[in-house]
Amino acid sequence: MAHLQHNRKVLNRISRLQGQMNATYKSVSEGQTPCLEVLQQVAAIRGAVHGLMNELLEDHLKNHVLSDSYDETELEVFLDLLKKYK
Repeated sequence: MAHLQHNRKVLNRISRLQGQMNATYKSVSEGQTPCLEVLQQVAAIRGAVHGLMNELLEDHLKNHVLSDSYDETELEVFLDLLKKYK
């Protein structure tokens, strides 16, 4: 997936995810953040990972699996199913 290095959307998602992980690490290591807040941070990270996974799957399908003459509607239906699967 060498083309991903040029995909700003994917890189931005990864960057945000790194920030969320760093903030959660800091919260836990300092020991001052209530457990419920840490759980909320982890839930946000989980959502971000799912979003990244969906983005990568879509990119992979469009760039490596589908031919140039794919049906856009069929692709959207498939992607919606993937998003619901999480």
